[in-house]
Amino acid sequence: MKKASKRILVTGAAGFIGFHLTQALLKRGHPVLGIDNLNAYYDPALKQARLSLLNPQSGFEFRKLDLADRARMQQLFAQEPFSAVAHIGAQAGVRHSLNDPLAYVDSNLSGFAHVLEGCRHGDVDHLLFASSSSVYGANARLPWSVNDNVDHPVSLYAASKKANELMAHSYAHLYGLPCTGLRFFTVYGPWGRPDMAYYKFTRAILAGEPIEVYDEGRMQRDFTYVDDVIHAILSLLETSAQPDPQWDPMAPRPDSSKAPYRIYNIGNHSPVGLGDFIATLESALGAKATKIALPMQPGDVPATYADVDSLQQATGFAPSTPLADGLARFVAWYRQYHGV
Repeated sequence: MKKASKRILVTGAAGFIGFHLTQALLKRGHPVLGIDNLNAYYDPALKQARLSLLNPQSGFEFRKLDLADRARMQQLFAQEPFSAVAHIGAQAGVRHSLNDPLAYVDSNLSGFAHVLEGCRHGDVDHLLFASSSSVYGANARLPWSVNDNVDHPVSLYAASKKANELMAHSYAHLYGLPCTGLRFFTVYGPWGRPDMAYYKFTRAILAGEPIEVYDEGRMQRDFTYVDDVIHAILSLLETSAQPDPQWDPMAPRPDSSKAPYRIYNIGNHSPVGLGDFIATLESALGAKATKIALPMQPGDVPATYADVDSLQQATGFAPSTPLADGLARFVAWYRQYHGV
């Protein structure tokens, strides 16, 4: 990054991944300005608790700001020079997008456009942005590769993330803005999101309540521990996306371009069946779950599985934390945070 003395902007800094990324950047000596709208999609008290750990740290500043607020986003970039932007903030959740689709339009489409415009006019050296494994949608060929077609999303959330990738490419092409997209695969760990299955399962099992198991436990997910995700982001942050000298317009690769644009899978490359996942969680908790079998929900897919070859080639790193280790760390945090 050319402007090492300038701050890094982290959107969604009070969220799960944004919080961990901000912690890691501060430990490396990078000054960080974090923004978040602290919405009530899940308990804002958890977001405030994350911020309570960030606020006292040297080099950190927080501003409550909504990505969809065009005027304030323009003001932010006009007043603050950033060497890089890590755009992690978004309206998350596949199932919620079935109930409140316009929240995804406001945050994930309009909000992302405001980030792109800020980077363009703010002369930002590198934009990293959160995409999602959900973009693979109806593609049943596994493992999912960054060179696969992603034109069949099965939720509006997935469609908004695919749109982000296209929007970023247009800015990379038109304005030379280096853009790196990060397709996250089911990230879990301490300080995680309460709407995620592993968090809800833990709460229910410890409370002696039944858990809802979709697709009767046959689903598979490429669970990726948050520390591995942060390691990958930091590795990619150090090198701005570059044009691909081997990109061929007659046979275009979707993960790169003649523009400074790259897409990477950030996954564990090790899918786990939901039944095995629950058994591992039960072992970490020392308690058994009572299960209610339900059909697959709209917007879900049977399996996710990340091909991470391009990430390993670019950074020399591939996520590798075993599920048992990651869940044990989450359970230890959960018991401490909730006083269980």
